[in-house]
Amino acid sequence: MRVPCFRVAGMPDNSINTTDGAFDKAALRRALLAHRQAIAAEVRARWNEAISRRVLAWQQLHGIDMLGVYWPIRGEPDLRDCYVELANRGVRLALPVVRSPDAPLDFHPWKPGDATERDAFGVSIPAARNESCRPQGLLIPCVGFNEGNFRLGYGGGFYDRTLAQTPRPLTAGIAYECGRAGFDAAPHDVALDVILTESRPAQLD
Repeated sequence: MRVPCFRVAGMPDNSINTTDGAFDKAALRRALLAHRQAIAAEVRARWNEAISRRVLAWQQLHGIDMLGVYWPIRGEPDLRDCYVELANRGVRLALPVVRSPDAPLDFHPWKPGDATERDAFGVSIPAARNESCRPQGLLIPCVGFNEGNFRLGYGGGFYDRTLAQTPRPLTAGIAYECGRAGFDAAPHDVALDVILTESRPAQLD
């Protein structure tokens, strides 16, 4: 089943012009978040399973042995069952931690079952943060994405700053297909290597 992409009210297609300033992108972000929160639970569970299969195939394709993952918030695809399978395969996992508002993300080792605590943003992070690590690949949640594999996030710029570092890790944006939208990338935006949704890319089926 192909789900229609997000459409902005009054627009002829799923695009919105964000070249006139941050307001349009902020409006798109709010609308996409509301749309994602409204996905029915049974549909969401089915899509999460489909995305998880693609994540496992992507990890195997690239031989990633340390993967930065994320703890789902605000209706993001919940891949925690996938994390269990990755750990069972011997893949080392890490969760992102905000060091400061203007810094890149730190990543700290974590595996399913390890204790977590909430940070200042309400996101679960490893309770034990003795040392940071540099994952070979990252799963990056997207509020939205465009055809150029540019991600629309929450506006904090954390992943952009993280990906500006070298060596740059492999990146897979994680989203539902209905998050595909039309927007222009900002000069500081960094395109992701691939976007994994419940229906793309087909070669990872």
